[in-house]
Amino acid sequence: MSVLERTRAPEEPAAAREPRVTDEHGRRIRVGELLLRYALLLAVLALTIGPFLWQLSTSLKGPTEDIYSSPPTFLPGDPTLHNYERVADTIPVWDYALNSLKVATANVVTNCVGAALAGYALARLRYRGRRVATLAFILAMLVPVEGIIIAQFTTMRELGLNNTLIGVVLPGCIGAMNVLLMRNAFLNLPYEIEEAAFVDGANVWQRFLRIALPSVKGTLAVVAIFAFMGAWDDFLWPLIVLSDPSKFTLTIGLNYLHGTFANDERLVAAGTIIAVAPLIALFACLQRYFFRGVGEGAVKG
Repeated sequence: MSVLERTRAPEEPAAAREPRVTDEHGRRIRVGELLLRYALLLAVLALTIGPFLWQLSTSLKGPTEDIYSSPPTFLPGDPTLHNYERVADTIPVWDYALNSLKVATANVVTNCVGAALAGYALARLRYRGRRVATLAFILAMLVPVEGIIIAQFTTMRELGLNNTLIGVVLPGCIGAMNVLLMRNAFLNLPYEIEEAAFVDGANVWQRFLRIALPSVKGTLAVVAIFAFMGAWDDFLWPLIVLSDPSKFTLTIGLNYLHGTFANDERLVAAGTIIAVAPLIALFACLQRYFFRGVGEGAVKG
């Protein structure tokens, strides 16, 4: 046997040359397990995205199409936007959407500012009663909204804020869960960075604004999305505190759409899409920060 033949590496078997699918730990995933995972993912996708796609399809169907056919037809035969025009002609949907946008924007600003300040104080500052304050926020999450809604309504009435958008915003301007999210994000930051800034003469506001807050943008985006969704989708509290139709939010306005045109599913579907579209747009804009939770608070060179 020649030297070239002895040094030539043996050929790998065909099975070894096949691409391997591994998990996050480098372990090989069997074909059956991989198929099961994809089947479960498709089932969850159908349960979550399916109703929205069906509503979208129904909103685009014309009056001549049968939406109750069996088997049902998913794609509209002649897509039209006439149902959205009918929604605008039936109720002042854009005025309601503007009121909801005002409430949701104010809720996002107050929650981001208030939760960031409170979370930083709970995580970084040293004072008496800090643990009691943290416990109070935890207990506040355990209280159902329905149990305090009468007290909230009485408070708004005493303040003269009934039938105002400020009265809609005020009870949810700072959420306990958002404060705890920001607290946990600030706790994950290395203390050495702030200690170095303190040695350089930075006060507490400078450390908060220039060091701590830029490092928790991911959690801040999560708080913004949760605050916007909570205010935009809220139905019970605006229904109780508002009585002037010109100040109704979108959820209350769409409820009138349901009551008046309960048999016209195309109109209801179009109103639902109008209500959901801003939430999708907000998440699309903030998804880059939303999925940064793993590296939150990391030191970047």
